[in-house]
Amino acid sequence: MTLNPREQILDAVRHHLPTEKVDYPAVPVFQKTISAMLPAFEARLKEAGATVHKPADLAAAQALLAQEHADAKVICSATPDLQGNRDIHKVVNPHELADVDVGVIRAGFGVAENGMVWLTQEDLVVNALGFLSQHLVILLKPTELVADMYDAYMRVHLEDTAYGCFMMGPSATADIGAVLVHGAQGARSLSVYLV
Repeated sequence: MTLNPREQILDAVRHHLPTEKVDYPAVPVFQKTISAMLPAFEARLKEAGATVHKPADLAAAQALLAQEHADAKVICSATPDLQGNRDIHKVVNPHELADVDVGVIRAGFGVAENGMVWLTQEDLVVNALGFLSQHLVILLKPTELVADMYDAYMRVHLEDTAYGCFMMGPSATADIGAVLVHGAQGARSLSVYLV
């Protein structure tokens, strides 16, 4: 039986496929110091409309939270580091978070090149906290910064969590007239506490 040209080409490709496993090349990681990454991280956050604070410790962070959000009626914290007045572990239905004024979350790590933070289901406890809260406070240890998305993807382990997302700044949208609106589809403000 004579093979048509298409079948000849496909047959030749099949015949010459490698049989041994070929590893992907290693992606080099160029280490940068925290002191080099921190200014870039802060600048990217500010460009996205977020604010950055450097409280001395968790007690100072708790005081800053109370000061920044003195009018907040419902503060829901997904981290034991800062206290709120709504216990997220008692939330049965994500819709119960619709009235949250301030959501507090500790991020796994931050990315200096774009000002994003990585949040998993474990960080959020209830995923809706990151999206229904009127204002977000993200805690991040400065030592948990990575330089860029190449380094970030080395830290992301999707097999270990049911959900994860990168977040940067408050919700922002603009219409055709280039009118920028924060908070139309998510948090109206985002503060990162480097502590």
